Amino acid sequence: MIWSFIKIVLFVAVVAALTLGAAYLAETGGGIRISLANMEFSLGPIQALIGILLLLLIFWLALKLAGLGVAVLRFLNGDETAISRYFDRNRERKGFQALADGLMALASGEGRVAMSQAAKAERYLHRPELTNLLTAQAAELSGDTKRATEVYKRLLADDRTRFVGVRGLMKQKLAEGDTGTALKLAEKAFSMKPKHEDVQDTLLQLQTGSGDWKGARQVIGTKLKQGLLPRDVHRRRDAVLALQEARDVFSEEASIEAREAAIEANRLSPDLIPAAVLAADSYVQGGKPKYAARVLKKAWAAQPHPDLAAAFARIAPDETPAERLKRFETLLAAQSDHEETKLLRAELNIAAEDFPAARRALGDLPETHPTARSLTVMAAIARAQGEDDAVVRGWLTRALTASRGPQWVCEKCQSIHGDWAPTCDNCGGFDTLSWREPPLATVQMPNGSDMLPLIVGHAATDAADDVLPASEVLSDDDDGQSLILDEEVGQKA
Repeated sequence: MIWSFIKIVLFVAVVAALTLGAAYLAETGGGIRISLANMEFSLGPIQALIGILLLLLIFWLALKLAGLGVAVLRFLNGDETAISRYFDRNRERKGFQALADGLMALASGEGRVAMSQAAKAERYLHRPELTNLLTAQAAELSGDTKRATEVYKRLLADDRTRFVGVRGLMKQKLAEGDTGTALKLAEKAFSMKPKHEDVQDTLLQLQTGSGDWKGARQVIGTKLKQGLLPRDVHRRRDAVLALQEARDVFSEEASIEAREAAIEANRLSPDLIPAAVLAADSYVQGGKPKYAARVLKKAWAAQPHPDLAAAFARIAPDETPAERLKRFETLLAAQSDHEETKLLRAELNIAAEDFPAARRALGDLPETHPTARSLTVMAAIARAQGEDDAVVRGWLTRALTASRGPQWVCEKCQSIHGDWAPTCDNCGGFDTLSWREPPLATVQMPNGSDMLPLIVGHAATDAADDVLPASEVLSDDDDGQSLILDEEVGQKA
């Protein structure tokens, strides 16, 4: 605002000065006389002023023309001039226009057009760090993986584009199924940019797929430090990885290290069922059954599970069914109304030959939530109490079409797994298995066909022999459709 006012004042002042000067020259009456080739020119004051201005203008134009000539000579000589800068700007404009058109073609799925525009942009711009990336992606889109690989390798030569080249080659190896090379490239990319979230996720997936649990723990630790992973999620996943480390140590029969790793996994996530089972087994191996019982009780209070009960039974494998039922009361008290607790209590009472108590333990489960396991238990109770074969067959027929109950289900792809695993065998998702009832009813029964997987003991009595084992009560053929009932089992001569 002030500068505009100053410019207006200066303009008015110049106009006023020129007016005063012209008036002064007109009043003096003087002039200029010029003699040239026997010719004489007389100029008045105003005419003289105009002539001087014209001479100055001609001189200025002559200087500009001389500068233009010098610029042309320098341009022809290859030096940078205003002319060369003009043509450079023109080429740059055309190059960036071709680059923009290439990006649009790439976004619309026209790989060949994108490659053509990328070549045009490179011809105008000479900026390989920009055009090579477009060329590589266009080549991948059009299916020319060989050309894409060549371009990605060229990107490795420049420090500014080396990460892009490594990541592009990593993606190619993943698409080809070469996970070994992809893992090495992912590690290289992670070392170059440890904060890159996509590289972190890819490296974590490859490490868990190859069993590099220690490296995977370092990656999720980095994600935690950068705020890319909530603390509770990190604790859970770190426990999963620690559990897998413990399992590997167990497989190598290094009991001391295995115990330490298993206990660490359980400490990180007490509600992780496989970690609790592994920790309890390690305590049992170390001669600390009380610690094992405490770990299992804590996990059972969080979520009852058959594997926890099986581990609890392994604490005292030589006890009688009555002793086992009494010892299990401390475990069952934590979640007395849970469905798993009712089923476990029923199975323990069957082992103790208290069939009325087993029926009471089931409650209304066969009616409110009939599953293959609860209905098979009912069939065993009915057979043990001398019910007609028609009644037993009825329970078993219902069990064939009933839900198989909770199983390890992937939250990402909904596939069902017989045992817990850190990664899904179907989609490769990490820590996606949860213990719940799948939406489909025609799935495999948990723990195979063993109706009473927790009841292990010494030779049974005659009454216990009357209980029909699940492997004989309910079994499937190869297609999982036929029912085999051994009518002789459970009947005495």
